[in-house]
Amino acid sequence: MKIKSPHVVRPNAKVKLSRFSTDETGGFKSQQDAEPVLAKHRKTLIDMQDVFYASQKKTLLIVLQGMDTAGKDGTISHISSGVNPQGCTVTSFKVPTPLEARHDFLWRAHAAVPPRGMVGIFNRSHYEDILVPYVHKLSSKKTIRQHIADILEFESMLADNDVVILKFFLHISHEEQTRRLQSRIDDPDKHWKLSESDFRERKFWDDYTDAYELLLPATSRPHAPWFVIPSDHKGYRNVAISSILVDVMKSLNLKYPKPTMDPTKIQL
Repeated sequence: MKIKSPHVVRPNAKVKLSRFSTDETGGFKSQQDAEPVLAKHRKTLIDMQDVFYASQKKTLLIVLQGMDTAGKDGTISHISSGVNPQGCTVTSFKVPTPLEARHDFLWRAHAAVPPRGMVGIFNRSHYEDILVPYVHKLSSKKTIRQHIADILEFESMLADNDVVILKFFLHISHEEQTRRLQSRIDDPDKHWKLSESDFRERKFWDDYTDAYELLLPATSRPHAPWFVIPSDHKGYRNVAISSILVDVMKSLNLKYPKPTMDPTKIQL
């Protein structure tokens, strides 16, 4: 899968997130300014998803990762509004349940991968099972390396079975996270979005940065690329991601299946 994007992470390249822009605007002055382009992408995705669903040749798996408040929920809302709900699943990965913890760490992720013809969105993902143990030193370096190898094999197996994998790291600055958290504190209608973990994990910003700098190049592959998406400005974030989705869907060159009967012979 060849994708031309300034945001793609090259396999095994050295990644320093401080060198990746968080505040790129793409020339859009506001989120509203970007809406016509996003609306055009949505229309294209609606048309192509109809063929995607009917053909049942491929699965599209979209992985969203990022710091707290990076905009994973907002991305899902804006992008999936251009997708038929019958052909889309969204899975949020939180702290493993007791049952999930008794299985291998990829068990719940594999179970959530949708069948051919469907678009699946992971709000956080199997990568959480490396990020959190890495940051909080819950696993040894050997175990971390083994889990990275397991993910590479897992995603390779999925790709061999017609799953198209696109992974997006929503890259925001520490300052923008501060503004978004403060906005939630100031607005009573947004208090429901606040959680203790937002503030507890914020203290480990640098450690999470180190973890992502390890993971992104180690697990970005042509069949499962990572994209570092500037996300301080929501309008550009949405356009950048939807543009990649449109390009990939077009590249699949899928067609409607042949009818199982001759419609011209039907008499009503």
